[in-house]
Amino acid sequence: MSDLKLKDLRYLVAVADTRHFGRAAERCFVSQPTLSAQLKKLEDYLGVQLIERQPKRIALTEAGAAIVARAREMLQAGEEVLTLARSHRDPLAGRLRVGLIPTIGPYLLPRVAPAARKALPRLLLLLYEYRTATLLEKLRAGELDLAILALPVDLNGLEARELYEEPFLVALPSEHRLAKRAALRLDDLADESLLLLEEGHCLRDQALAVCSRAGAAEDQTFRATSLETLRQMVASGAGITLLPELAARGVPGASGIVVKPFTKPIPMRRVGAVWRTSTARRPAIDALCGIIAEQAKRARESRGERLRGGSR
Repeated sequence: MSDLKLKDLRYLVAVADTRHFGRAAERCFVSQPTLSAQLKKLEDYLGVQLIERQPKRIALTEAGAAIVARAREMLQAGEEVLTLARSHRDPLAGRLRVGLIPTIGPYLLPRVAPAARKALPRLLLLLYEYRTATLLEKLRAGELDLAILALPVDLNGLEARELYEEPFLVALPSEHRLAKRAALRLDDLADESLLLLEEGHCLRDQALAVCSRAGAAEDQTFRATSLETLRQMVASGAGITLLPELAARGVPGASGIVVKPFTKPIPMRRVGAVWRTSTARRPAIDALCGIIAEQAKRARESRGERLRGGSR
């Protein structure tokens, strides 16, 4: 066991990911001959072939695929050991890899990032944007430390904390029949067709649930790739949509579009943080979650003040 090195397992995983010795070597910052030689030594040590080497194709053997799966776990555990040591020296320092879904990241980060830099100056946030399924996959694989997404999600091996609730608002073309209303009831949307995001966005499922309650339907002729596309389509008069509150900031006054709140009961989405139960970064996660919750609260209060000011 003393001859089994994490470095060699890292080489093996790189080849499994890239299916190419040259790209794997670049990823591991070594020469290709060095990587190839170390992997051959690993095979000799284990007494089993791990990689099928062909002129234009690299594949894992059955044993290689099984060992790569376990190697990923060992590399993650090794990273956790280093992270645990660093966190004990300074739990609010170092890198924290944070992933956010696309319907949250662009609207939350401009508020959170400056506050985090001020409150946690030794913590380096590495920020990524993925859809929910990919976020959870990368979180479980140890490629992310924290995910910010809409709840609920499958928490097998994970823990979650709700950060804030976010109301949905209705975005309408300025000439729409409902555009003059101060606020809308759910049943005002009955028989309306709503523009929605494409498959794979959790916001799409949440919006469909609101549609079902309201008696509305999805516009089957169009599906957007982003909230910004939805906003532009509404502004062009193509239809109406639902926007989370933070994403609706800055829309009022934009040419061709108005945004209206719902009366009670107001449809909401729950935004939360999710992390591995085994993480060594819990102090940093807790600190960042506190900042996110506070900034979301301030954004909500700021919007409420503007709405009250506009009603006077």
